Amino acid sequence: MTTTSSNTMFATSSNQIPIFNGKLYEYWSAQMEPIFISQDPWDIVQDGYESPQEDDEDSKKRSGKQTKEYKENAKQNASALRVIQQAVSKSIYPRIYGIKKAKEAWDVLREQFQGSEKTISIRRQSLWQQFDNLMMKETDTIKDFHLRVAKTVNQIKATGDVMEERKIVERILRSLSSKFEHIVAVIEETKDLANLPMCELMGSLVAHEQRMSRFTKPPLEQAFS
Repeated sequence: MTTTSSNTMFATSSNQIPIFNGKLYEYWSAQMEPIFISQDPWDIVQDGYESPQEDDEDSKKRSGKQTKEYKENAKQNASALRVIQQAVSKSIYPRIYGIKKAKEAWDVLREQFQGSEKTISIRRQSLWQQFDNLMMKETDTIKDFHLRVAKTVNQIKATGDVMEERKIVERILRSLSSKFEHIVAVIEETKDLANLPMCELMGSLVAHEQRMSRFTKPPLEQAFS
């Protein structure tokens, strides 16, 4: 049974497969990848497989090992295609109706909802520019800024790019507002940025923000505290 909610990005089937309804393709495809990996056929979805030509003379001489490999690929393809079919809404399904290979179905959805390689490349460049221009506003909290960074990073990763955690950490430190100047200097002097997890950095920044807020509360509020 399929359930929907106005508070969720996707509907989900009873076995928790996200249902794509034509919106937020990047998030849907990012959720689908671990599902394919956990069930093995991710390589089939990404790279496909060769189908033998029945009238090909070589196919008649195919070894038992090759036959077994083909049958296994065909089985994984059917499994992956079934997952993709279950993971799209009734309005999207006609776009992949009749397609027999998982890679072809996956590519059709990607090209129609994410765009061609050229379109993706242009979008990727735009997102990297957004990332390089990220700056924390004076009115932002650390949580607010972290959410903006995470959103941009996830969108970049959805285009197929890999982003090292060190690059994210360095971008955050360079983008913080002036009131964090002191803690940034301390972190850069005392921490190995190459091995500093982003969650540890954010924890330090939140703690520093909370300490600062105690000293900036109005006197009456401090008295009641």
